[in-house]
Amino acid sequence: MKNTIALILAAGKGTRMKSKFPKVLHKVGGVPMVEQVLRAVKAAGTQRQVVVVGFGGETVRDYLGDQAETVMQKEQLGTGHAVLQAEPLLQGEAGTLLVTCGDTPLVTKETFTALIHCHEQSGAAATVLTAHMPDPTGYGRVIRDEKGQVVKIVEQKDGTPEELAVDEVNAGIYCFDMSLLWDMLHNVTNDNAQGEYYLTDIIGMLVSAGKVVSAFAAPSYAETLGVNSRQQMAEAERVLRQRKLDELMTDGVSIIDPNNTYVDTTVTVGRDTVLYPGTILEGDTIIGEGCQVGPYVRMTNVKMGDDDHVQFMYAHDCEIKNGCEIGPFVHFRPNTVIGNQVKVGNYMEVKNSIVGDGTKLPHLSYIGDSDVGSGVNIGCGTITVNYDGKIKHRTTIGDHAFVGCNSNLVAPVKVGDYAYVGAGSTITKDIPAKALSVARARQRNIEGWVKEDTYKK
Repeated sequence: MKNTIALILAAGKGTRMKSKFPKVLHKVGGVPMVEQVLRAVKAAGTQRQVVVVGFGGETVRDYLGDQAETVMQKEQLGTGHAVLQAEPLLQGEAGTLLVTCGDTPLVTKETFTALIHCHEQSGAAATVLTAHMPDPTGYGRVIRDEKGQVVKIVEQKDGTPEELAVDEVNAGIYCFDMSLLWDMLHNVTNDNAQGEYYLTDIIGMLVSAGKVVSAFAAPSYAETLGVNSRQQMAEAERVLRQRKLDELMTDGVSIIDPNNTYVDTTVTVGRDTVLYPGTILEGDTIIGEGCQVGPYVRMTNVKMGDDDHVQFMYAHDCEIKNGCEIGPFVHFRPNTVIGNQVKVGNYMEVKNSIVGDGTKLPHLSYIGDSDVGSGVNIGCGTITVNYDGKIKHRTTIGDHAFVGCNSNLVAPVKVGDYAYVGAGSTITKDIPAKALSVARARQRNIEGWVKEDTYKK
C-alpha cells in the first residue's frame, strides 16, 4: 500500500440530533461514532489519521487525545472547505488521501481496504465509494457517461429530474491523489443552491482535466448510511450490535436470544460461554471461556475469568476470577476483585474490596472497603461499617474466619485467621486469630411488661 492518510470530516453540528453535544461523540456500539470510523481506517492500514473538527471542536479534541491529529474548521462552509483546512498539515505529502465522514460508523475495514486497493490499482486521480440505494433521496447522484465512466456527482438540490432518477449515490467517501488535490480545491466555487464549497465538484474538474476517476461500489448500501438523527443512530446501533453478535457466535459463543442481548463492539467473550437474554456487556469487558452470563446481567469494564456463572447482576470496573457462582441480585462496584470459586448470593453489594478464594458471601450483606481472606463465611445481614462521617476506613477479615449473621464490623478493624464473630455482634476492636468475639448486650426478659388492657381492646 502506498502512503495513505485518512482525513475524517467531523465538524458538523448535527442539527437533527437536537443535542448540545457534537454529533460524532454520540455512541453507537458502545463507542463514539468518530472513534468507530478511526478504528476502521486504522485497521485498513492508513499511516496517519487527521480529524477535521468544528462544532464542539475542543470537546472532540479532548476526547480524541492522541488517537488522531486534528484541524479546526471554524466555519462550516461545505465538504470542500473542510478538506482544505488540512492542507497546511498535509502539504508536501505524496500518496493517497482517504476522505471519509465521522458520522458513517458502519463502513468496515474491509470496505476501506478494498476502496484503497481499487484506487491504487486503477491509477485514478480520484476514486468514489458508491452505493445503490433503494431510495436515493437526499444523496448526491453518481453520473456516468455512456461508457460507464464517472463524469460528475450531482447534489440533490442541484440535480435535474433525469439525474435524480439515478439510484447510484455518492457515499461521501473518496480516495484522492494528493499531488492533484490541493490546487483543485482552491478553484472550487460555492455557486450552488447551498452556497457551499462541495468536495464533489473536484470529480467534474478532474474529468474535465482528462484525469481518470474510478468508482468502487460498497458490498451493501447499509454500510454507507450516515447518522443524522436519533432514529438513524438507533439503526446504526442495531447493525453494529448484530455484527458483533454474529462475530461472537462464529467464534464459539452461544447467544440464546440475539434480539435481547446487547454487546459493545469493544467487548471480548471466550468460546463456549453462553449469553442469556437480558445480557448487556459494555466498555472494555472481557469474559473468559465456559461462562454462563445472565439472564439480566449488565457488566461495564469488567474482567471475568473462566467457568463463572452469573445472573441478575450489575458489575462495573471490577474483576471476577474463575469458577464463581454469582447472583441473583448482586452489585459489584469499582475496584472490587472477586477471587476464585467464590459464592456470592442474593442481595449482595461489594465495593472497593478484595475477596479471597473460596469465600462465601451468601446473602443480604454489604462488604465495602474490605480485604476478605480465603475460605471466609460471611453470615446474612453482615455490614462492614466503613464510613465515620468524614473518611472511609478498611476492614480486614483473615483466612477461614466465620462472621455470624447480623453482625457489624466497624472499621478500621481486623478479624484474625480462623476467628469467629457471634451472631448479632457489633465489633469495634480487633479480634485475635482463632478467637470467638461476642459483642452484644446480654438478653433480659421482663415478664408481664405488656399490660392486659393493651391486647384486649
